[in-house]
Amino acid sequence: MAQLLAGVFAGQTQLYFVAITVSPIRMHHSLNSLIETANSVILGKPRQIRLAICCLLARGHLLIEDVPGVGKTTLAHTLANLLGLKYQRIQFTSDLLPADIVGSSIFDGKNHTFQFQPGPIFHQMILADEINRSTPKAQSALLEAMEEHQVTVDGETRALPEPFFVIATQNPLYQIGTFPLPESQLDRFLMCISLGYPDSRSERVLLKGEERSVLLEKLPVCLPADELRTLQEEVKTVHVADPLLDYLQGLIGYSRESGHYECGLSPRAGLALLHAARAWAFIDEREAVLPEDVQAVLAPVCGHRLRTASRGATDADSIVAPMLEQVAAV
Repeated sequence: MAQLLAGVFAGQTQLYFVAITVSPIRMHHSLNSLIETANSVILGKPRQIRLAICCLLARGHLLIEDVPGVGKTTLAHTLANLLGLKYQRIQFTSDLLPADIVGSSIFDGKNHTFQFQPGPIFHQMILADEINRSTPKAQSALLEAMEEHQVTVDGETRALPEPFFVIATQNPLYQIGTFPLPESQLDRFLMCISLGYPDSRSERVLLKGEERSVLLEKLPVCLPADELRTLQEEVKTVHVADPLLDYLQGLIGYSRESGHYECGLSPRAGLALLHAARAWAFIDEREAVLPEDVQAVLAPVCGHRLRTASRGATDADSIVAPMLEQVAAV
């Protein structure tokens, strides 16, 4: 980051540029502050919060599947406030149209031209609330945005702001009025997590404490957007040794060849697993990925992408358990 400064030399005012770099120590301090503050709002869910931030550092999108009222929306709003991002909530309903998401061209009678009116997708963080209550047509409006960070309307492609992050919430499929997300849509989410009910101690603090909406208004910006982008670039530099890649490919190969799953992991899923493992190692301030990093993110990255041939296991941990048991770590 360069800053223009003014100085006086030999009685003359001069303008010069000074390169200012943000130290890794400071950025990691900001990252730790982000995690700590988020934990003070979303009580008793440290792993889920870390996974959400890991997903963001890996430049991925997050799907949260759970029953209403456990804090899915609050988590999205908390991260947006702590990161100082422009945030927009889109409530997905059965009558939602793609134009309600990406925007549309409106005729200007004065100038006799069509003017594009951007939709809510043109924000840095999007909460796609109850995404599986909308029809597949509306769901598909997010596909290009999530993959390419751009949208195409009336034949013109428009870039989305950076950073761009989608948090989608999904109700359990047994609830009334839901449309299951197709595999192509699920594959756009780097991770899928579940918050679950709080433990009794955390729930007691929640019952006796301030309303979450009040706390959200007081949250400081812990990690500004420019520092977040810097950290996202730093994550890419975390070293991955060849033996670690052998382990990762072993997991992918088992999903395809064991016969335990209907379909194996795609190359995109393999890249997602690698990016998430790098981000997990980065949060721990390590310069190289360990097998434990891959194992830590395997269930949230791969659980929603795999379906067992027997249709027995349904939760992510049970789905990926055979992979962890049968594939030896380096």
